[in-house]
Amino acid sequence: MKNLAFIIIVVLCLGCNDKHRGTDKDQVKGNGHGHHKEGQSKHGSANAYMHRSSVKDLIERFESPERDSYQHPQKVLEHLGDIQGQTIVDIGAGSGYFSVKLAEKGAIVIAADVDEKFQEFLQNRIEKNNLKNIETRKIPYDSPNLKEKEADMVLIVNTYHHIENRSNYFAKVKKGTKPDGELVIIDFFKSETPVGPPLDHKLPIDIVVNELKKAGYSSFNVNVDLLPYQYIIKAK
Repeated sequence: MKNLAFIIIVVLCLGCNDKHRGTDKDQVKGNGHGHHKEGQSKHGSANAYMHRSSVKDLIERFESPERDSYQHPQKVLEHLGDIQGQTIVDIGAGSGYFSVKLAEKGAIVIAADVDEKFQEFLQNRIEKNNLKNIETRKIPYDSPNLKEKEADMVLIVNTYHHIENRSNYFAKVKKGTKPDGELVIIDFFKSETPVGPPLDHKLPIDIVVNELKKAGYSSFNVNVDLLPYQYIIKAK
């Protein structure tokens, strides 16, 4: 078969033999999970690593053409489907890289982040460019601060590995999502990649799925072919 978009609606991801996915394949086979334990994160060290750069430098990196070249935002938006009129919460919104694009596609966007400086930058960006359908929301580290059944979709890009006590956290996310809504996680393969966090900060697909199962999710759509260095998990 030609290598079409390999979408698996299963609990575990199998058959990933791309060089960027080899480690994730090994994790699914049970060949070691490194030093991460389920439900635990290294959000402290992950955040410390990220903030070795200034917020200004991070924003330039987040909004750079180099990111476009691997993040493929238009492909991601197409993968999300028709989002017109949907309330989407972008957790870890940062500079608003995806938040702005989601709003331009007609979504009602809540750009959530724990960092006040990112929130200030994004609020200024919204006001300066007169952006519609988008608001900022500062959130604590341990909660998405969602009202019950508030969101049609919760999107979290390159941020899952920053979160501590993830099963508890995403149980709150699920409670804040409508019954027919979904959680979408985009994060880096557990392998050496030219971009992204250090290897020991990355999480393999099977651990993410297991943690989300504990949070109450039962249906998983895993895509490992759309992006070169990242997987996409849709969970309900």
